[in-house]
Amino acid sequence: MKILMILDHVFPPDTRVENEIASLAGAGHEVHIACFAQNNKPLVEKTPTCTIHRKKISKFTYKSSVGALKLPFYFHFWRKFVKELFRENSFDVIHIHDLPLAKIGLEAKKRFNVNYILDLHENWPVLLQLSEHTNTFLGKLLSSNRQWIDYERDMCRKADEIIVVVDEAKNRIANLGVDKNKIYVVSNTLDINQFDVIERKGFNKENFRILYVGGINYHRGIQYVIDAIYILKQKNISVFFDLVGDGRYLNTLRKQIVEKNVEDRVVIHGFKKYTQIPEVYENANLAIIPHVKSGHTDNTIPHKIFQYLYAEIPILTSNCDPLERIVNETHSGISYQYDNSMQLAEIIEDLYKNPEKLNDYIHEGRKAVIEKYNWSVDGAKLIELYSSII
Repeated sequence: MKILMILDHVFPPDTRVENEIASLAGAGHEVHIACFAQNNKPLVEKTPTCTIHRKKISKFTYKSSVGALKLPFYFHFWRKFVKELFRENSFDVIHIHDLPLAKIGLEAKKRFNVNYILDLHENWPVLLQLSEHTNTFLGKLLSSNRQWIDYERDMCRKADEIIVVVDEAKNRIANLGVDKNKIYVVSNTLDINQFDVIERKGFNKENFRILYVGGINYHRGIQYVIDAIYILKQKNISVFFDLVGDGRYLNTLRKQIVEKNVEDRVVIHGFKKYTQIPEVYENANLAIIPHVKSGHTDNTIPHKIFQYLYAEIPILTSNCDPLERIVNETHSGISYQYDNSMQLAEIIEDLYKNPEKLNDYIHEGRKAVIEKYNWSVDGAKLIELYSSII
């Protein structure tokens, strides 16, 4: 089967998309992916698993994407791109990654008589509602949350198959009036064959470290962790916070760190590549996923939780539905009310003073990944989906 994937950013990297491509190629499918051009990358590139087609996009057209339902420029760009690719190839399936370009998939389905798969990584309407750029005066003019909600419902009902990343998202989409039988859960799990685990150092009362890895914006909830570190410092508890990642909210966090006088307790490491992530696990006593609970975080799952499970790092997670469910199921950590820094500090203090409790959370996580939460399992689900439409 010849598959055209549509991805509205540069590629690579994208761990989830790379995993999907590898599985489909391994099952004998021919995969092509359309994405934005990037510096020093050819417009057409053949890799061992797929063919990448890149197209340059103007800054204006790219920025207009937030208003795509009101302004036609972004959709016009993709219509032209997809038409060019279909002129050169006979695709059997168009596979759209995330909601914004769902309309392009539906149009291709009708025009070229192909199967249309909509792969929803996020709860896009809520993500846009929460995003900083849609809450400016111009953003509010261009992006109507009501329009995106209606668009999602319409596109999901008209897609042939839908992929989501957690059971909670499947239930949410089904509640839009979508046939539950065409919604497949293919989670954002770890390819354990591509992930090296570094042996971690043991408990050290003078160097107890909490690790965060990921994007940095308000909705990641890191500000509440810094407040907890401040509370612990006031109690003379030697807990340190390693912050790995980058994002526009980092400057705000830097100011908070200075105001709270915890510069000696918070270490900002900056962005690290996926291949560099295992090395930052060496000193971690705890890993934290402090996401702000919302309609977005209750319907998606970060890849890093499966890394932490496999690396046998005890997890602290905010009470977002999928995160809390998986941590409780795997007995791999403790959840807390996302905005309750005092509760978080009390949990950390207890683990610091009773380090033997950390051992209670390290045994089941790796087993759960090996048996259930790994890409071999989810890749097989993706292949099964494609087998059903041959």
